[in-house]
Amino acid sequence: MNKFTKSFVAFLLTFLMVSTTVFAQKLYKVDLKEEIGPNAWRTVKLAHEQATANKSIVFLIELNTFGGAVNFADSIRSCLLNSPMRTIVYINNNAASAGALISLAADDIYMHSGGSLGAASVVNQNGEIMPEKYQSYMRGLMRATAEAKGRDPKIAEAFVDPEVSVPEFKPDGKLLTLTASEAMKAGIVRAEVNDLDGLYKHAELTQMEVLQHRVTAVDHVIAFLINPLVSGLLILGIIGGIYFELQTPGIGFALVVALICGALFFAPLYLQGLADNWEIAVFVIGVVLLILEVFVIPGFGIAGILGIICVLCGLAFSMVDNDFLDFKLTTPGLLMNSFLIVTGAMILSVVLMVLFGKNLLKSRAFKRLVLEDEQQSAVGYTSSPQKAGLINKNGIARTVLRPAGKIEIDGVWYDAVALDGFIDLGEQVYVEKHENYNLFVRKLTDKPIKQSNS
Repeated sequence: MNKFTKSFVAFLLTFLMVSTTVFAQKLYKVDLKEEIGPNAWRTVKLAHEQATANKSIVFLIELNTFGGAVNFADSIRSCLLNSPMRTIVYINNNAASAGALISLAADDIYMHSGGSLGAASVVNQNGEIMPEKYQSYMRGLMRATAEAKGRDPKIAEAFVDPEVSVPEFKPDGKLLTLTASEAMKAGIVRAEVNDLDGLYKHAELTQMEVLQHRVTAVDHVIAFLINPLVSGLLILGIIGGIYFELQTPGIGFALVVALICGALFFAPLYLQGLADNWEIAVFVIGVVLLILEVFVIPGFGIAGILGIICVLCGLAFSMVDNDFLDFKLTTPGLLMNSFLIVTGAMILSVVLMVLFGKNLLKSRAFKRLVLEDEQQSAVGYTSSPQKAGLINKNGIARTVLRPAGKIEIDGVWYDAVALDGFIDLGEQVYVEKHENYNLFVRKLTDKPIKQSNS
């Protein structure tokens, strides 16, 4: 093989390798055009995982947000800082507050003409500036992020603190917000562009295959279920189902409703990274304590109070991101709002059950959905007892009546409801009246003595 042939073969092989490399390069793009919260964090996390699976070398976020929760913005920030891919944020058109933090974490920032970046003070849900400890933490977070990507930390700090002096961009005492041209002058962004094509051209990405992240139907369902209003309705279903199940022995439909509502409440929060295993365990422990209080422990005492507290805390903590009760990164006021939602839903469910529960249990539609326990004649049950002749008969409580339970009369077991509110296991009772399938009884010691005529 002569020298020319060898050179040609080497050139051809080099060309093929370069061509293969170029055409194999991929850019993965995700849109983030919403308030920064659990859904935004889940979207970015899934997109980054898909980008990694597709062996993309560039990860691009098209950003347009007025801010949101600092804790979820910090999660997105950490994802960008630790990404092995080249990360780019395209601000189209706003990157305020938490959006500014996310932008600073990218390798390159591009801004649409007319866009803005900054104003990152920590505020509550009413837009009021939060105390210094929140601002101090945010200032440090912004500085560290800017330094990690070689940007001016003083500019990043001025986004949070109005006292930081940057006279070329803002008067003292005002928060810093930069336009696209000002951000370029400050060295924060790479270029001001009119559209994505302009970005691809400036960043030399025109030859790459662009993969657009798609939000699935499951993602939409999860976003719907974590809406505070929907969460409140699910809590109503959980508490209402538990209430019916404890008040009406033998009915299984209420328990099914509570389980379904519980699954729909906790599952999306767990997938979003909000609900943790220990929070779900606290809720389950609370339910168990309430069951023990109703069916095992007489009266209402410590177990019942602890049960209510555990249920309340398990539901509320699951709605707020925290590191085992460490809420320093949680949006101020969000924890209180979650407690208000849970408490309000619990109170409303009890009120609705008291007002409509009795009528609902007797309704024809509800009875069609109810599955009664199997009652076998071998253990003393009768399928259709004649209860009219049981008035004033004496019996014995075979379960605790609180107020519903089972009694035995002449060797036969019956459903009964205590008119006294509570009758302990083994106490003597007498039948005062009957309605539908239930006997209504009182303690035998409370039976009035008939006066005989002399």
